Amino acid sequence: MKRFEGRTVVVTGGNKGIGFAIAHRFASEGANLVIASIEAQVEDAAASLRETGAAAIGVVCDVADAQSVTALYEKTEREFGPPDISVQNAGIITIAKVEDLGEREWDATMAVNTKGTFLCCREAIGWMRKAGRGGRLVNIASGQAREGFIYTPHYAASKFGVMGLTQSLAKEVAEDRITVNAVCPGIIETDMWDYNDRVWGEMLGDYAPGELMASWVRNIPMKRAGKGKDVAALIAFLASEDADYITGQAINVDGGLIMS
Repeated sequence: MKRFEGRTVVVTGGNKGIGFAIAHRFASEGANLVIASIEAQVEDAAASLRETGAAAIGVVCDVADAQSVTALYEKTEREFGPPDISVQNAGIITIAKVEDLGEREWDATMAVNTKGTFLCCREAIGWMRKAGRGGRLVNIASGQAREGFIYTPHYAASKFGVMGLTQSLAKEVAEDRITVNAVCPGIIETDMWDYNDRVWGEMLGDYAPGELMASWVRNIPMKRAGKGKDVAALIAFLASEDADYITGQAINVDGGLIMS
């Protein structure tokens, strides 16, 4: 029997990058997948999983909108039953000097990264409590929840917020047999990191594409950037029975870049 057979898993931001790697990992282990994204092509990602024999649907959802999040979990329940595992992965980043960083940019980042994580956790907890069989919440934070980087105070603040949210909720729902943990990815080969490399590279010294990221990777003890599957492997563990006694934790997946 596959480890997550019969389990229902929601992954936000699940149509590409780390999110799709997470969805693919759960699908390979027998889960019923609900992939959510604000992007319309989310159903294409779900279709690609169905081609492998997985049970998967795509749902267009704005995690910063409470009604949209409620609709996501209601559809999950109708299709597969209440969620057993919910992975809050949807996130955005922009890079700007503080004097150029407007309130709209700040608010949008906080709305998706922090408020969106809260809304999804709140909704998932309600369904998990009603079902009465426990559950798993995994929130995607960032290395910037450990150490804020230059030109991204809004992003760092949003991810520190995810850490606080994770710890608080873990204490509240522990007796319901719901665990809440956070994962802090470092430099991962994704479209987001292509953007980071390009924009930070321009702002920090007119680096050619790829040069800045390569210089940062040289500082990683393992001497390579991470892949989505590296993050997905940890999340699968945290969602498994092997992690029954782990809650309120934040675990780095960064090849040793940040050791705290």
